[in-house]
Amino acid sequence: MRLGFAIIALLLVANFSCSPTIARPALLFDAGDGKVIYAEDADDLWHPASLTKMMTAYLAFEAIKNGKLSLKGKVTCSRTANKQPPSKIGLPVGGEMTVELALKALIIKSANDVAVMVAEAVAGSEAAFVEKMNATALRLGMTRTRFSNPHGLPASDQVTTARDLARLARAVVSEYPQYADYWATPSMRLGKARLHSHNALLRSFKGADGMKTGFICDSGFNVVASATRDGRRLMAIVLGEPDAKSRNIRAASLLEHGFRQFGWEQLFNHTTVDTLPLSSDTKGVTSVRDEVTAWSCGGEKARISKKNFKKKNKKKTAKK
Repeated sequence: MRLGFAIIALLLVANFSCSPTIARPALLFDAGDGKVIYAEDADDLWHPASLTKMMTAYLAFEAIKNGKLSLKGKVTCSRTANKQPPSKIGLPVGGEMTVELALKALIIKSANDVAVMVAEAVAGSEAAFVEKMNATALRLGMTRTRFSNPHGLPASDQVTTARDLARLARAVVSEYPQYADYWATPSMRLGKARLHSHNALLRSFKGADGMKTGFICDSGFNVVASATRDGRRLMAIVLGEPDAKSRNIRAASLLEHGFRQFGWEQLFNHTTVDTLPLSSDTKGVTSVRDEVTAWSCGGEKARISKKNFKKKNKKKTAKK
């Protein structure tokens, strides 16, 4: 798997500068100094989907730091948490789990019910937690971001940008490095079950060490991907891909492009996540539902994918 992604990435990198314009937001930057290596539509509004959980985790880390929570303490599944749709852990109302396990389930499994459990433990209610999310977003300079829930499930007014996600990602890794393993772990055990991360790069890309994926029909497939090689940590943000494979390939190609740049090339680069000029033609939030191949989204590509799948299985059945 690692070799496969490396070959694909190299092919894409070879044609990086002459490839046609990519239609979806993307940002590649150095996590250490914030220098931008590549940016496209970095300030266009986009639905974050489960990338929202990066802020939920950040506020949980902050609550632990301030003594509000402890890793060995418990969070409880309320009725609100219990009724959240998948992805979820599925605890019954009144069920408990440690904060440490909850954070792992939030980040690795991307559990929506756990997101609500954590929110209620930190702020007393989901509504109060959302207020903290938005206040923290402003403090971090995420000026074009608006949160309305702690998990990223569909909400028309929950929006962000690639640049704002970069600011959040840098804050998470710089302020709370002790939780790095949570973002870098490809799977976890919960009881007898083995839960796997949706971030396939953790199992396929050399040096991959985070961070989070997200998907809803309107946003397409998103990822904040992190990798470290020779002490240099890069992050790639990719938003709106039509399927998980495309998301992985685009993120891998961006990271590979960054690592193949010589150090001296960056000496003359003074553009950072904060100083990158705001585009004069930033776009409002749009839906890519019709381009997504997930069957549940019902778009044209999804219908074609489903039709082809049925034809393929029909042929297999006929051969048997």
